[in-house]
Amino acid sequence: MKSIIRLRMSTGDAHYGGELVDGARMLQLFGDVATELLIINDGDEGLFCAYDNVEFLAPVYAGDYIEASGEITHIGNTSRKMSFVAKKVIAPRKDINDSACDVLAEPVVVCRASGTCVVPKAKQRKA
Repeated sequence: MKSIIRLRMSTGDAHYGGELVDGARMLQLFGDVATELLIINDGDEGLFCAYDNVEFLAPVYAGDYIEASGEITHIGNTSRKMSFVAKKVIAPRKDINDSACDVLAEPVVVCRASGTCVVPKAKQRKA
């Protein structure tokens, strides 16, 4: 089971000079992916307990299109282990003009992570 979301980083997402987006924004996207996976699997949003690994691999800027995906890698009694990846799939080309963008021939992996979510037994609605 896999979940994928794609969205454009806005200037409101930019936190640092040069319109650099805070890495925590990728973790927020992973949280949304995890929520969808839990709803599909359990019929409940569940709770994100912890990340056990996070790697920030490339910068993200306002105007970049990010595709965040995740999958459940292990299902326990109440725990759900997941892995996530965020890729830059479209990048602005401000060197050409203020509205030019390129679809990247090879998406750039900007972040990888893994973590654990929990769905209490009483809230699990799917078998």
